[in-house]
Amino acid sequence: MTDATTLTDAGWLSREEMDSARERLPILYVDAVPVRVDDHGVVTEIGLLLRAGEDGQIKRALVSGRVLYHERVRAALLRHLEKDLGPLALPRVPASPQPFTIAEYFPTPGVTPFHDPRQHAVSLAYVVPVEGDCEPQQDALELTWFTPDEARDPGVLAELANGQSHLLTQALAHLGV
Repeated sequence: MTDATTLTDAGWLSREEMDSARERLPILYVDAVPVRVDDHGVVTEIGLLLRAGEDGQIKRALVSGRVLYHERVRAALLRHLEKDLGPLALPRVPASPQPFTIAEYFPTPGVTPFHDPRQHAVSLAYVVPVEGDCEPQQDALELTWFTPDEARDPGVLAELANGQSHLLTQALAHLGV
């Protein structure tokens, strides 16, 4: 069995196959807004990642990533939360998660508030409480916790790329904070 076969069997596409698929198909993603809640379930903090983009710019970001072939949405959420926040984040994802919204990212700016120059992507967006210790992993440089008021500050929102500021604003409205 070749490495390419192994990657495909595991739900991964080669770089060339992924580029080809992105040119032809909408790709399913999940976005997650990690939050801390108090004993009464009130959101006290929102976690935003700091990442270096492909263009070299440093931007804030939500936890986000593709849903793999034959992968359940819940499993994709858990995989991306662990990948970005570390294995001890202890996210509380319900058995049957319900998105607070659906975001459509288009390669053409201005079609929706969401933009991804690589592809047309449809993302299911979730608010996910985390209880454990979060340590940024892989390409995440830092995780900063903001109060809800700090998170809606125009300066913080401006640091989010590709329309994720709009998604964060929707999450805050959904939470009633």
